[in-house]
Amino acid sequence: MPASLDAHMVLSLFHLAFVVPLFLYVGYQRADTPRWVYLSLLSIGTLVGAYHAFKLIRRWYSGSSLWVNAIHVFLVAPLLAYIGYHGKDTPRSAYELLLMAGFGAGGYHLFQLVKSLEAWPEPEKRVLSKLGPSYLHSMY
Repeated sequence: MPASLDAHMVLSLFHLAFVVPLFLYVGYQRADTPRWVYLSLLSIGTLVGAYHAFKLIRRWYSGSSLWVNAIHVFLVAPLLAYIGYHGKDTPRSAYELLLMAGFGAGGYHLFQLVKSLEAWPEPEKRVLSKLGPSYLHSMY
């Protein structure tokens, strides 16, 4: 068990506590969503898009993994901005995409949180392989 919260754990907790409930609430409420929430979605979509575009460019040049930032830039941010802009006139398909994103984010971040807590043990073969090849050979 980790001694302190690392950045990935805090990020997963943030998504599970705020992002997932927001997506599921708006996706479920649809046109009954208050106007201020639509304005918030437009703002959040703009900020998420700008932040992850910046991170995507930095990661591109450093050769790091791009997939998380690309998902936020090309899927999440445009969807939030679209729903926020159209408000109560948003088509049903956009709400359903938001629900799918909410459930997907919930599953992903819950899995990451469980992994970071080491609550899901590694298979025995991988644990034994850390002891070295000589230990594995002596077993067979």
